[in-house]
Amino acid sequence: MSAADAPRNGPPGRTTLLVNGRARAVEADPATPLLYVLRNDLALNGPKYGCGLGECGACAVLVGDKAVRSCTVPLSALRGRPVTTLEGLGTAEAPHPVQRAFIEAQAAQCGYCLNGMIVATVALLRREPRPDEAAIRKALRHHLCRCGTHIEILAAVRLAADRAAADLAEPDA
Repeated sequence: MSAADAPRNGPPGRTTLLVNGRARAVEADPATPLLYVLRNDLALNGPKYGCGLGECGACAVLVGDKAVRSCTVPLSALRGRPVTTLEGLGTAEAPHPVQRAFIEAQAAQCGYCLNGMIVATVALLRREPRPDEAAIRKALRHHLCRCGTHIEILAAVRLAADRAAADLAEPDA
C-alpha cells in the first residue's frame, strides 16, 4: 500500500520531506505514518514494519539526531526536520562506522531488528560518544531481537563506541 492508498484522516496533501539529505515530495495525508511513506513511496526499506505500535524498534529512523519510531510519527510532526534512514547512513562500499562495527562483530542473524539497533546506536554515539555499558543497554532496551543475537549486538555497539572515542582522542592531522 502506498501512502496515497493508506487510510485517511483528512485530505491528501503535498508534503516535502528532507530524507537522507534530499528534498522528497510526496502526496499523502498529513496523518500518514512516516514508515509508510519511506517504504512504499520512497522505496527505502531499511526501516521495517515490525509491530506498528512503536514498541519493537524495527522502524527506527533518525529525526535530527534522535532515534524515533517511524510507524508512530505522522508526516505532520516532521515540519522540515531532517530524516535519516539506514540507507542514508552509509553505502555498501562505504558503510557508516556503526554499520561497519555491526558487520565486523557479526551482529546479525535474520537482520530484521538491525535497522533499529544501528539507528539507536548512531543516536547514542552522537549524544554520548563514550557510553558505558549501562548507557548502551539503556539505549537498546526497547529494541527487540527475536533471534537472540544480543551478545553480538552489544559487542558491535562497544566496538563502534571504542572507535568513536579513539577518533575523538586523535588530534586532526
